[in-house]
Amino acid sequence: MDTPEADGITRRHALTAAGGVLAGATLAAQALPAYGATQDADAIVVGHGLAGLVATAELAAAGRKVLLLDQEPEASIGGQAFWSFGGLFFVNSDEQRLMGVKDTYDLAWQDWQGTAGFDRGVDDPKGQDHWAYRWAKAYVEFASGEKRSWLSGLGVQWFPIVGWAERGGGLATGHGNSVPRFHVTWGTGPAVVEPFEKKVRAAVAAHKVSFRFRHRVDEIVTTGGAVTGVRGAVLEPSGAARGKPSSRTVVGEFELRAPVVVVTSGGIGANHDLVRQNWPARMGTPPKFMVTGVPAHVDGRMLGITEKAGGRIVNPDRMWHYTEGLRNYDPIWPGHGIRILPGPSSMWFDATGRRFDAPDLPGYDTLHTLKTITGSGYDYSWFVTTQKIIAKEFALSGSEQNPDLTDKNVWQLLTRIWQTPEPIERFKNKGEDFVVASTLTDLVAGMNKLTGTSLIDLADMKRQIEARDREIDNPYTKDVQVMGIRNALNYTGDSLSRTAAVHRILDSGAGPLIAVRLNVLTRKTLGGLQTDLSGRVLDAAGSPVPGLYAAGEVAGFGGGGMHGYRSLEGTFLGGCLFSGRQAGRAAAAATAT
Repeated sequence: MDTPEADGITRRHALTAAGGVLAGATLAAQALPAYGATQDADAIVVGHGLAGLVATAELAAAGRKVLLLDQEPEASIGGQAFWSFGGLFFVNSDEQRLMGVKDTYDLAWQDWQGTAGFDRGVDDPKGQDHWAYRWAKAYVEFASGEKRSWLSGLGVQWFPIVGWAERGGGLATGHGNSVPRFHVTWGTGPAVVEPFEKKVRAAVAAHKVSFRFRHRVDEIVTTGGAVTGVRGAVLEPSGAARGKPSSRTVVGEFELRAPVVVVTSGGIGANHDLVRQNWPARMGTPPKFMVTGVPAHVDGRMLGITEKAGGRIVNPDRMWHYTEGLRNYDPIWPGHGIRILPGPSSMWFDATGRRFDAPDLPGYDTLHTLKTITGSGYDYSWFVTTQKIIAKEFALSGSEQNPDLTDKNVWQLLTRIWQTPEPIERFKNKGEDFVVASTLTDLVAGMNKLTGTSLIDLADMKRQIEARDREIDNPYTKDVQVMGIRNALNYTGDSLSRTAAVHRILDSGAGPLIAVRLNVLTRKTLGGLQTDLSGRVLDAAGSPVPGLYAAGEVAGFGGGGMHGYRSLEGTFLGGCLFSGRQAGRAAAAATAT
């Protein structure tokens, strides 16, 4: 196995990647018509989210003329990435070393393989995981090499304390991050989008790129087996604010021609019908109620449209939904949910009041916990915690829920040291999923009142909490969650900002007591269009569809599922960046004259 050198990808991998792009260009040149008077552009990019912006920027930098289409208005440029917390996965970064974290490519690749669990024809060129595995390996090399320096060169910066997401809870070769790798971008999601939006807007000013807002693609046009453009509907102008649903009223039709179409349209997270249709039996029965972690336009339409043009969809049953969703008291899109990013200390119970065991602990194994929740026969679960814990350990997903980080406000960020962040307090006071009480008796009564049931038994809840609290008196324990808390406190980053001092849940000095009803929150599509390492969409026989590329979530962030069954977190934005760059560069090479 080649290991990336300190300054980036090894020479061998660089030559391999370059050779792949050149080979892609040669093959494409044989099949693609040259740009001329019959074409509207050199390339059409469908979707102005992060992957689309990156691909467009690469095409424009190579001198290509690009049409960037999206069914949404201009206000929604950047797509879901704009709303994100801005977490990025790096390996052996400056920030990790500052925190005393020792990380290597070999450790990260071990973690990725143990998490992904690739098992669908890795060595079979027609296997669903054949290209997914290769994309995963290339991405971990990228994250271990030039990813940070590339983004830093574009002006992106990161909060110095590295987060520890998806801690696993099993063996070294199993699921989870062995070390902290979740780097929060200074400026959150908008700061990740910004440099690429600037590049694209500069290309617009230079007449290399043309935006086509409110252009909904309904068909990818092929001629003689090769992609030759797109056609669809022009939607009426919309003044909808970012993230708000926009009108679907059709006011016209269009057809645009180009020898290359790059699909970067995102996943299916807002389409609950598609989520349930693709829900895997291994994760139990789909919840009857879910909150939605993405705007309504994340509808999955382009997956089926691209499939009709010859593209192959693989791993459609692989998806990533969170278990700690809150109903947003001030929603932007329909069913808007916000995720709690928890520290390790809250006690987690199912709907009937039974405490979860490892690895179903806060921040350890998202999809295993999801399976446990669906297996309980209910759609929700509970955190039982204290004010002391939520003050230090709770964070909320979303750029809008972190104004200090998003606005790069150092003073506001420092106030987290001595007070509960204001967005957390607002949800505690206004959110319908919170119960606050000074006694356990009142807390349990409030939990049952909130759900309109008598599922939680006071005596049983008290027994479980007191049993856990007895484990606090010694610096050692058999309670695996308490072990995890002490493990977290050994990491400087967690002890500074993400883990409360060990204390009894029923310690009145840590109160009040708080119970939080947690809903399943839809988010990411891990499968999708199968692509080779150049981002070319493959057909059922494993051959590239001439002129057709895909990047981002619609391609399972590369190869139709580079995460496998589960994610290490911080890899969704990074997957958009990497796959958008790969597809954009390859498409530029393929359209060279």
